Order: sequence, then structure tokens, then C-alpha cells
Amino acid sequence: MPRTTFTRPRFATRALLLSLATVGLVVVLCTGVYLLLTVQQLRAEAETTALGIARTLAEDPQVHAEVTRISASEHEPDAEELRLGELQRLASDVAARTGALFVVVTDDNGIRLAHPNPSRIGEEVSTPYEEVLQGREIVDWQKGTLGESARAKVPVRDADGTPVGEISVGFERGGVFDDLPPLLAVIALTAAGALGLAMLAFLLLRWRWERLTLGVQPEELVALVQNQTAVLNGVDDGVLAIDPQGIVRVSNAAANRLLGLDSPVGRAFESLGLPSSVTATMTGGHARSSAVVGDRMLYLDSRPVVRDGRALGDVLIVRDRTDLIALAERLETVRTMTAALRVQRHEFANRMHVAAGLIDAERVSEARAFLGELVERGAVAFPVAGLELLGDPFLHSFLGAKGVEAGERGVALRVADDTQLIGSVVAAEDVAAVLGNLIDNAVTAAASGERTPRWVEVAVLDDGDALVCTVADSGGGLRGVDPMSARPRDENTTDSVHGHGIGLSLSTEIARRSGGDLWVIDAGDGDHGAVFAARIGGAVGGAPLSDGSATDHRTRPENKEKP
Repeated sequence: MPRTTFTRPRFATRALLLSLATVGLVVVLCTGVYLLLTVQQLRAEAETTALGIARTLAEDPQVHAEVTRISASEHEPDAEELRLGELQRLASDVAARTGALFVVVTDDNGIRLAHPNPSRIGEEVSTPYEEVLQGREIVDWQKGTLGESARAKVPVRDADGTPVGEISVGFERGGVFDDLPPLLAVIALTAAGALGLAMLAFLLLRWRWERLTLGVQPEELVALVQNQTAVLNGVDDGVLAIDPQGIVRVSNAAANRLLGLDSPVGRAFESLGLPSSVTATMTGGHARSSAVVGDRMLYLDSRPVVRDGRALGDVLIVRDRTDLIALAERLETVRTMTAALRVQRHEFANRMHVAAGLIDAERVSEARAFLGELVERGAVAFPVAGLELLGDPFLHSFLGAKGVEAGERGVALRVADDTQLIGSVVAAEDVAAVLGNLIDNAVTAAASGERTPRWVEVAVLDDGDALVCTVADSGGGLRGVDPMSARPRDENTTDSVHGHGIGLSLSTEIARRSGGDLWVIDAGDGDHGAVFAARIGGAVGGAPLSDGSATDHRTRPENKEKP
């Protein structure tokens, strides 16, 4: 047999049914209590009415005289005379006027002197009467010959106050509750109205609820929160979400770390003090952009959130691209070095062909002189003045390759006369990334400047195991940049010449990561352009320390001060 599956009702449906059941239970309880009170009230009213009529009739002078006379007589009352007597007439008139089931008058022996059924006159009553003849009034529901009724029994007293008979007045049970069906109808209508109002109120509440939760049920909300927590805290990308009013509603740990935020949830986005590039991306000025926040290079992607045609706000995805850009810088260094090696190989091959030709032509003395010159000045004559001051093979090749690239742009690269490097470079990647970025920026500044000749000068020194380098150019200098920090004074300031953006921030972070720093020595004047300096800790090995020992290139100091 196929297995029958039951779909669990939606939470809203279950809540509606529960609310209706609760309201229904309350209505039933209130209805029951109201019915009980109503029945008790009707019973009390019937008993009070019966008692009042019985008291009035017992005080009637004519009834008082007749009952006293008959009770004082030594003979039994004549039933036929009583049927036609004044007591029967009075009792019948009172019963007709008041709607009572019966009005019965008895003597001191319980003999009926008046009764709705004339044939019962002269007989003893069917209910107890002794307590009444003792002078007590009795109000109760009793069952007699005319059925169950609410009855009141009141003694009839003689002139001395001695009970000589009783007056019994009763109201039929059905007559007492004649008003109950209309009351039940009113109660039923009230209960139905209450249930209807409860259903309407809950439908409105459910509509409002589903509108606020976008139709997501509580069970789904629990799963959504679990998934959101797992996703937001399980990824390295930052996620920052704001509602249509600009209030931050979601910010995971990665976003707080990358943007430098502290408990941003619940605060206005504009009050977070983020850079203008981040604010412009979040508010729709740019769909995608890059920004430098602190020492991190961030990629920003803003996306609007829409559900069922309703705008819910915006989400900013923050990705850390610092390591990726650093890797790209290192790859660019490798590309530069590869190009330099390719030039060296090509030039060396050409010179070997020249030497081989001289030998084949038996011009041995000329071949020997040519090879001696080749050994003296190297395989390739890089267009970098003062390059012979650098004995480190890495810096020699790296600056030579940069000199070739600068020469293609009409800029002469040169090494300063005060360059002195005793050790050798061991952190080639960091040195290439920092120094290469400064040289590239300086070449761009010199090429776009108005001064001639266009030049870039590099000075390299070692300080223990740290490499200290300065880069100056003939460009127009810095614009809108704080010389103390190599950062723009105004974050809206752009300087495409010196690249005060990702490259410079990346170089600063690499330098600081090694215990060094990057700063501006001179923003530029009439004789030269900007002068940058960088200190890269642990970049030099084999250099003598202050105590005379040699530097172990495997160790890197944690902190070094600027020279």
C-alpha cells in the first residue's frame, strides 16, 4: 500500500485554530457562567414573587377573617360551600392576575380551603405544612399535585398572632424560564460575534505578521537564523546589510574586522565613519569598487535586496584582496626579472657569436680583448647610471630591468652615489614589491612631469638586517598628500601620478609587516619631485651587526625604528 503522507499545517493556520479554540473555550465558559447566573436569577425572582403574593394575601382582612373563622370552628369545613366561597374567588382572581400556577389556602389542619382544582378542595395538602403552622415562612422548589414549582408558604395569623392556616403560592417551572430562550439566543449571537471578531482580528494579525516576515514561517525563521549564522561566520568575506532607512541590520565578524567597525548593528550607516568610497558603493554610487581601509585593500560589491517586488535594503560584500594584490605585485616582479633575464640571454648569445666569429677569423687577440671587456662590464649593459655600486645580484638585475622599462618611457633611472649595500638581499619578494612600486610610481611621475631631463634616482643602504631605500624623481611632487604618512589628506583626493591607492598602501603594509615602514621624506620643490623612503626589516643577510657578528638571514626583527 502506498504510504500516506500528511502535510503539517502552516504556523499561521495552526495559530488561527489555536486562537479560535481558545476564544471558543472562553466564550463557552462565559456562556455557562452567564446561564448559571441567569437561571439562579430567574429562580430567585420567581421565589421572591411567590413570597410577596403569599404575604399580601395572608394580610388581606377578608382572607384573615375567613381562615380564622373556619379554623376556630369545631366542624369540618364544607367542601361544596368552600368551592363557591369567597376564599376560592379571591385565590382564583390572584392566580389569574399574577400568572401563578396556583394559590392555595389551608386551615390549621392543612385542609385546602381554596385550590385551582375545585375537586381538591376539602382535602389535605400533599406537601408538608407543619413548619408553616409553627409560624415560619418557607420558600422552596417542591413537587406537588400540580407538578414542580417555585412556591412560597406563609402562615395566616389570628388576632393574637397565632398561625391558623397557610397561604401557598407557586409558579410553574416552565413559566419561570419562559425568558430563557430569548436570553439563550442573545448569548448565542454574542458568542458568534465574539468568535467572528476573534477570527477577523487574527486574520489581520496574520496578514501583518506575514507582511513583516515576508511570509516566512517561524520554523523557517529558525532555520534561516541558523543558516545565516553558519554562512556569515563561516566565510572570510564581510557582509554588511542595511535596511531602507539606512540602519545596519547585519554585520558579520569579517565585515567588522575589515572595515574596523565596533558593534555597528542598529546604528545608522552614515554614522559609522567609513571612507567615502565605501559609502558611495553602499548607497548606490558605484555598484563595484575597490577601496583602501587602513592597511587593507578591499573589493566592494553592493547589491540591492528585493523580495516579491519589495525593496528590503542593500547588502555590501567586502572581500579582502590584500594578499591577492601582493601576489600580483610579486608576479609582476617575476615578470620584470624574467624580461631582464631574457634580454641578458639574448645579449649574451649575440656577444658569444661575436667572440666565436673573431676566433674563427683567427683574430685571437681581438677575441681575447672582447671577452675581457665582457667580463669586466657584464653580459648586459643596463641603462642605469651607477648600477656598479650594487654588488647584490638581485638588486643589480632588478634595477637593470626597471632601468630598461624606464628608458622605454623616456626616463633615466640612476643609482645614487651614497648607495652602500654590504650584505645581500634575502627577502627578494618583499624588496621587489616595495621598491618596485616606488620606482614605478616615480617613473610615472617623472614621465608626466614638465621638468627635463626626466630622471628617477634610487639610493640603497643596509642597517643591520634591514634594507633602507629612497626613491626620488623629477616629477611635479605630491598633491593633497600628508608627507608624514604618505596618505591623502582628504580621502576624496586622487593622485593618479603617484598612485596613492592600492599599490602604495600595499607597499606600506608589506614594509610594516616586516617591522619597517614607508614614508615621505620630501613632497617636492622646485629642484625635484617627491622623495619616498622605505625600510624593510629582515631583508638583508650577511651584513655585520653592531656587535661585529654577521646577520643570520633566517631571522627577522619584530620592530625597527625609522632611520
